Order: sequence, then structure tokens, then C-alpha cells
Amino acid sequence: MRRKILKVLALAPFALLFTSCEKKISHEHREVHWDRDMCERCKMVVSERNHAAQVINKETGEAYMFDDIGCVILWFKEENITWKDTASIWITDVKTSKWIDARTAHYDTVHQTPMAYGFSANEKKESIVKDSEILNFEEMSKRVLQRGR
Repeated sequence: MRRKILKVLALAPFALLFTSCEKKISHEHREVHWDRDMCERCKMVVSERNHAAQVINKETGEAYMFDDIGCVILWFKEENITWKDTASIWITDVKTSKWIDARTAHYDTVHQTPMAYGFSANEKKESIVKDSEILNFEEMSKRVLQRGR
């Protein structure tokens, strides 16, 4: 019995070592290097803090930066991104620049965006100006694809 206990105690540090090496993949937005990071699709510098977007591949944890949500949608199509439906998509709120979930954001059509797609994200519907059209992620995506570029 004593031998078994000693064996377990001797192997415990190795077990701890191997379990602590497991890579944890974050699905959260990453730090942005404003005016240095480039849009994955159009290669423009990401500088507008109220229109930036990020896509995180949940399988690998790799992050991709974009200057406009329209670039995200077209990049998914043009690059045939098979994991697009499971990707974490972050976008900055047009008024607060706070990172929000792009799939649950409310989009307006009244702001000029870096690549002129014209869809700005809002965390709350109430923050959208009166007489502006309010779109969900699916409708905004559909319109970007119809417009293309």
C-alpha cells in the first residue's frame, strides 16, 4: 500500500505538468494596435475606433482584424471560411467604441464607415437615431453580399 502511495506521489508533478500545458483558447476580442493593424481583407490600416471588427477562429484562437463589418462579411465569402458560423465576431459600438458581439448588435444605416458599407453597430436599439433603419446581423450581412465589391 505504501508503495502505491509513493508511486502516485512521484507521478503527481508530471500529471500536473501535462495538464497545465493544455492550451486555453480565448474567444474574446484582442488588443488592437490602432493605426498599425491592417484589415485582413482590404489591407487598410485600422484606425476608426467606432467601426472596427475582429473575428476569432474558435478552433485555433487566431484573430483577424477588420476596418469595417462589410469587409468581414465579404472576407468570409471570398476566402470560403468554413468556420464562419462558429466564429466569434466582435465589433465596436459606434457611439462608445466598446467591443460588443456583432451577431447581437443592432445596425443603423446613417453613419459613414471606413469602406462605405454604411452599417454601424449599436449595443442598444434605443441608441439609434430616429428615422434610421434598424437591421440585425443577418439582414446587414445579406445587404453587404448583395452590394458586393
